[in-house]
Amino acid sequence: MGISRYAMLGAFALVSLSLPAFSASAEDVTISVWSLDRDIQPAPNLINDFNKLNSGIKVEYRQIQFDDVVSEAMRAYSTGQAPDIIAVDNPEHALFSSRGAFLDLTDMISKSSVVKPENYFPGPLASVTWDGKLYGIPKATNTIALYYNKDMFKAKGLDPNKPPQTWDELVEAARELTDPAANVYGLAFSAKANEEGTFQFLPWAQMAGGGYDSINSEGAVKALDIWKTIIGEKLASPDSLTRGQWDSTGTFNSGNAAMAISGPWELDRMIKEAKFDWGVTLLPVPEISAERSSAMGDFNWAIFASTEHPQEAFKVLEYFVSQDNRMFKDFGQLPARSDIAIPPTGEPLKDAALKVFLEQLKYAKPRGPHPEWPKISKAIQDAIQAALTGQMTSREALDQAAAKIKAVLG
Repeated sequence: MGISRYAMLGAFALVSLSLPAFSASAEDVTISVWSLDRDIQPAPNLINDFNKLNSGIKVEYRQIQFDDVVSEAMRAYSTGQAPDIIAVDNPEHALFSSRGAFLDLTDMISKSSVVKPENYFPGPLASVTWDGKLYGIPKATNTIALYYNKDMFKAKGLDPNKPPQTWDELVEAARELTDPAANVYGLAFSAKANEEGTFQFLPWAQMAGGGYDSINSEGAVKALDIWKTIIGEKLASPDSLTRGQWDSTGTFNSGNAAMAISGPWELDRMIKEAKFDWGVTLLPVPEISAERSSAMGDFNWAIFASTEHPQEAFKVLEYFVSQDNRMFKDFGQLPARSDIAIPPTGEPLKDAALKVFLEQLKYAKPRGPHPEWPKISKAIQDAIQAALTGQMTSREALDQAAAKIKAVLG
């Protein structure tokens, strides 16, 4: 869920100071790494840089496809052919950790001068934690917030410096901004029947006191009722049920939606496409005093328990962590750490938006963690679709989801 860019750095002088000393041997230890990253993204570039250090460890890289990560990784592990290191989507991490497929890194991290758990945002850190132990290291992160068209706010007599802060304010603003004659919806978001729908809805349930294990709480029902109102009054396009976040945000960029719920991966595209003044604000809450929440995306690093070289594999991860200050500057991805400042981009709108996303990350929560997350997510997706298409009330749909999830949780 991100847009990346790449600009190679040639200096490695500081690396030797920030990592434990490597001892070269007559023959390099080979560490294999699997991830989704393409040539303009972090993994292959960090690996190339690491290999130039001639540390006695040689890293080999394989790019895999998103849909194949879980099945291929599990198959490789069960047949003794797993890589040493893999990057997995954060909601899938618990599946591997709970089955003993990932190495417990707790002790190595406690002794590391590079990997410091206290430097990470709570959400990403929670996503690599299972049974109180650390089974990985967050690679990058992202979240969602509310984009809004300031020009449209002005045109409708709304204060562009006071975007909606609560659910009621969001609905009222969407009503004011919806203009069927101009083909403009008040809001764009994704309620698609896949992980994107869960990704967007779960924070609403969490802000209202619910969660995946209490998805039919009063607050969660209210949240889904708000979504029903937005769809029922056509304050958002009916296509919200079938469009992903990329397409729904495109509606905003084209001027056909006044607000959109989306993430920082859209920023470069928005700078290019949106021909109007826009801003970003934190996700609206049920009421001002409510707990904030937001979705959390992106991947984590992990070492397979079957590795024959755990210490060397961990040194590779330490190197990756030592380069986290390059995550945004070189690759356009947000580091999962609160101790790294994001450098100015020179684009005022983008810089202002990034400050909001970094603030939102303080409240981002993982999906789960639970080893059966896909089943849990499917129950939530089905409930969203059933309620928004009028097949069930929000209460009926979420009660049904809660029963399915209870069966999964045991």
